[in-house]
Amino acid sequence: MTEVQRGRLGSAGWLTRQVLLSSRPLSWINTAFPFAAAYLVTSGRIDALLIVGTVFFLIPYNLLMYGINDVFDYESDLRNPRKGGAEGALLDPRLHRLVLRSGVISAAPFLVAMVVLAGWQHPFAWLVLAVSLFAVVAYSVPGLRFKEVPFLDSITSSTHFVSPAVFGLAVVGATVTPSLVALLVAFFFWGMASHAFGAVQDVCPDREAGIGSIATVLGAARTVRFAMALWALAGLLMLLTAWPGPLAAVLAVPYIVTAFPWRRVSDERSAEANRGWKRFLWLNYVSGFVVTLLLIATAWQGSV
Repeated sequence: MTEVQRGRLGSAGWLTRQVLLSSRPLSWINTAFPFAAAYLVTSGRIDALLIVGTVFFLIPYNLLMYGINDVFDYESDLRNPRKGGAEGALLDPRLHRLVLRSGVISAAPFLVAMVVLAGWQHPFAWLVLAVSLFAVVAYSVPGLRFKEVPFLDSITSSTHFVSPAVFGLAVVGATVTPSLVALLVAFFFWGMASHAFGAVQDVCPDREAGIGSIATVLGAARTVRFAMALWALAGLLMLLTAWPGPLAAVLAVPYIVTAFPWRRVSDERSAEANRGWKRFLWLNYVSGFVVTLLLIATAWQGSV
């Protein structure tokens, strides 16, 4: 009996695992942390909105984003050898409706709770959240498919990760300063670089499926170098932030070093960049730890 057949027999545990797998658990922290850090450091308080927002950006948000992607990318994912695990679920078509419903149903109560808890004192925050959710949908759904528009694909992907931080700042009424703008732009460049580098490994499957991307247009090697340049710009921008922010500029270095071996990779061998992508995924955790220490130092500095 196959795994799919066992699932059809009504195994709730199997179905739950498949739904959660489609949300990329390895990447949950990449959206929850920016919101929680922005909210906590700016407001200095731990409250219900912080908890509800963090849980929303941890699981429902990712289930929406990646679940929609896995459903509407199913045909092309069949040609992609790296799909079917931590880097993307290869969902049986009979699970597609379940995944889409799970994303909407899990997200709705959290969105309502955030509106109730925060009110409408900061309308810009709700505009940011609306843009964030639009980007989640527009990236993959037919009729929009921003992921197939070169450069817009990287911009939209970066929006997925930067918008939770912007929402966290906006919902507590953060003061906009040049330092904060530099920080957010640096984060946005980091997000674009990360998406572009991730797209390199899929050049061949995407072309076979007739899917456009920043990497299919630029080619594998130029896309790697483009990503390296964006990471370098992100690091330089961090030098313009308030202390101890400039210390985070050094975090650009390991990302550039990780991508460096593939700066001349041919399109035919672009799948080999997956080794660098796997290191990139774990590098995010190390960088997140360092950023956490810097945020603690920033909060401590503001309290003395």
